[in-house]
Amino acid sequence: MPADLDSKKASTTTPSADHAQHHAEGDQEMVIDTSKMSDDKRQAMEVAESARESQWTKASFAQQLFMGTFDPSSFATFPTQSPEDKRIGDEYVAKVDAFLRTNLDPEEVDASRTIPKHVIDGLFEMGVFAMKVPKQYGGLGFSQVNYNRVMMMIASFCGSTAVLISAHQSIGVPQPLKLFGTEAQKKAYFPRFRKDAISAFALTEPSVGSDPSKMTTTAIKTPDGKHFLVNGDKLWCTNGPIADILVVMCKTDPKIVNGKERTQITALIVEKSMPGIEVIHRCDFMGIRAIQNGLLRFNNVKVPVENVLWGEGKGLKLALTTLNTGRLTLPAACTGMAKQCLSICRRWGNERVQWGLPIGQHEAGREKLAFISSTTLAMEAVSWLTSHWADQHDVDIRIEAAMAKLFCSEMAWKIVDMTMQMRGGRGYEKASSLKARGEHPYPVERMMRDCRINMIIEGTSEIMRLFLAREAMDPHLKLAADILKAQNPVGVKMKAGAKLASFYSGWYLNQWVNSSLWSQHDEMGPLASHFQYAHSTAHRLARTIFHYMGLYRDKLERKQVLLGHLMEIGTELFAMAATCSYAKSLVNANPGDATPTTLADMFCRDAARRIEDHFRKISNNDDKLMNQVAKQVLAGDMKWLEQGISWVGPKD
Repeated sequence: MPADLDSKKASTTTPSADHAQHHAEGDQEMVIDTSKMSDDKRQAMEVAESARESQWTKASFAQQLFMGTFDPSSFATFPTQSPEDKRIGDEYVAKVDAFLRTNLDPEEVDASRTIPKHVIDGLFEMGVFAMKVPKQYGGLGFSQVNYNRVMMMIASFCGSTAVLISAHQSIGVPQPLKLFGTEAQKKAYFPRFRKDAISAFALTEPSVGSDPSKMTTTAIKTPDGKHFLVNGDKLWCTNGPIADILVVMCKTDPKIVNGKERTQITALIVEKSMPGIEVIHRCDFMGIRAIQNGLLRFNNVKVPVENVLWGEGKGLKLALTTLNTGRLTLPAACTGMAKQCLSICRRWGNERVQWGLPIGQHEAGREKLAFISSTTLAMEAVSWLTSHWADQHDVDIRIEAAMAKLFCSEMAWKIVDMTMQMRGGRGYEKASSLKARGEHPYPVERMMRDCRINMIIEGTSEIMRLFLAREAMDPHLKLAADILKAQNPVGVKMKAGAKLASFYSGWYLNQWVNSSLWSQHDEMGPLASHFQYAHSTAHRLARTIFHYMGLYRDKLERKQVLLGHLMEIGTELFAMAATCSYAKSLVNANPGDATPTTLADMFCRDAARRIEDHFRKISNNDDKLMNQVAKQVLAGDMKWLEQGISWVGPKD
């Protein structure tokens, strides 16, 4: 990992860094009071908190943003590839594109639920499954940017093929092995990904989703201490049915932390050739229909202790850290789909004539084209910025990666929905049917089915908002930790309260009177007003978060709709800043083309309206009534409204 922050960046981190105490990995002190929680909730919270990266040793634009610090230096120069790295990417993207166009029919893949073996073999031959494997182990050693450029192109062509490669490489064995593997593990497994091995990541279980404290898959050491015996089921394991090597998350012997037993989750490298692994079922989905995803059963699978990744009890932390970078593939893939939608809508908008005008020239069509094009630019800006930051290794991107995933997956769905509407009946018709009757086989119907999963995989949009909320409030929680803990003596709380009052008296005033009042951001040229809006709104967001933390205190975690609005505001502000910076860099590279500025202007205007709408909904809402209605629905008080249907599923 890279060195600590330089003095400049350290000076811009949030004040919480000065108050945070250092703790051993996995044993950090809880900053959330769990004394009033039920045993189940306390255990879940402790497992989740122990897996978090508790320290902020590198700068994070987004973490500072939520604390009311808008750092324009993060966007002063939009990062770009070196000429050599760009050349490598250009050539490889073209090579893989040509291979897929010649050898793969995405419609046939969708219909047959199968990616042909000769295609997978060809991808191995080109090193596609080893793009992220370091060169010293036989891989291509691609930068995150080049890897995502390849994934963007593949996703624009065939979603199933993109998921096969991404599940293997973004969250499968190569990424955690690269980050946490021993030298012996790297030498044993990396070369196999260049040759013929496919990997998978097994975490979810039939009864366990986002709460890993309920995990039932166990890994018990044999009496001689040389092996683990793995038992349990893993569900929705992408690539699982065909994977040769898997990372499997298991419960290992619990550990006593602060006098209490704490669940330990450990990551093991498991080979499919090990006896006792059974593919129970291959799942069939609405979209990305050729993915190999299934229910796996582990029955006394004997795994050497040398196959532990990173260390016992560090499995969930490994998973979360891996996802910080692994999530960046999805924004790039979503952007590839958005670009394809833009291309289809541009051509169809000119071709299809209704009432004497091409539909793209009708105002309803223009509205769609403006949104799709401007939002695609923003998605590309967010994707490339976070990818470059991942390559630079000097920025903590855990929040930015989650923002990129949330923003791009949500926007991609809006874009594909608009594309479907613009194509009308032809959008709803399968490409194979269009082709059979002599029309251009634009695959909008397949793209819509493939796109929907993006708001679910690698953390649903709802989980992303909660993840962002936890990280956004981390500085506040650390500052108030000694006050929040019910067991702390009065003297400790009084001392902590004095420190808290000292800090917040200056901090809160700064959220009202700050440099956003006079900073013009002329460096952004025609986009300066949007950049200034992002700057000033960061302070408004920070004080709003503070107000509601004071109002709801420990009950704020239950206000998921409220937190969702706040996190969406932060995400939109990040996207606005990234888009302005990206547009500026594009214009600087090609001064004669002002279209990037026009697109960024359009996007930022839309984003600002969405932000203001979120602020309005925070205070002007029907959340109380909404909660009441939902409780009544669950209680069965409104079952009368279900009358008149043909019943599906078990009766209650």
